[in-house]
Amino acid sequence: MTDYDIMSPPKWVGIENYVDMLFDDALFAKSLSNTVIFALLSVPTSIAVGFGLALLLNQKALGESVFRTIIFVPTLVPSVALAIMWLWLFNPQFGVVNGLLWELFGINGPGWLTDEDWSKPTLLLMSLWTVGYGVVIFLAGLQDIPQSLYEAAEIDGASVAQKTRHVTIPLLTPVIFFQLVISIIAIFQIFTAPHVMTGGSGQPAKSLLFYVMYLYRQAFVYMRMGHASGMAWILFLIILVCTLVIFRTSGWVHYSGGERGTTTDT
Repeated sequence: MTDYDIMSPPKWVGIENYVDMLFDDALFAKSLSNTVIFALLSVPTSIAVGFGLALLLNQKALGESVFRTIIFVPTLVPSVALAIMWLWLFNPQFGVVNGLLWELFGINGPGWLTDEDWSKPTLLLMSLWTVGYGVVIFLAGLQDIPQSLYEAAEIDGASVAQKTRHVTIPLLTPVIFFQLVISIIAIFQIFTAPHVMTGGSGQPAKSLLFYVMYLYRQAFVYMRMGHASGMAWILFLIILVCTLVIFRTSGWVHYSGGERGTTTDT
């Protein structure tokens, strides 16, 4: 609630920072909408892909530990190095991805990170590179499911799809619930990759200007510490509300005790 630029003493302005960002700052609304849209794209996709890969890696097969390691290793790559690597791969002029599209299919690839329509899907593809964390968590949940339940389902004549639907997914709902909460908290704080790849500008057409990127610019580029702190409080409230809504609507979660959706079961 102050006007503070580090160099001079803070000046009390009350709710002026909040009024400014909510009613006069178009980039605030743009950064928030970008973040919400990307969250709606990224969270269900990452959970679905992580669950699918975990199902495959949970099968007893030769070299299963090797494949699990291959899936997890990309998560160890530093975020900045990862962003630079994908920036090169998706370069529209000399990038490897567009080169392969032309060589194999005769297709002129899109602009990827230079095209407003493709920028978010491209970032979504990049984010799947680090899905290994979720895969490990899903694998732990899968290995905790009693085999006797699958054997009983087989005796009843259940197919693979039916066992997945009626045994695996219900017993994995606590893991899905955990992944949902953690993913939403993380995605609202997305910063490193889009900041490195766009130089903090959020181009093209501000389509990659996310909330924390704009908060950073307010604080350390424009030196508006009071405005940036107000944005941080709004981000805290958004994440808090989203988390509370998820907990309040957790009736779909099946815990091992047989009850649903109460926090005491956890």
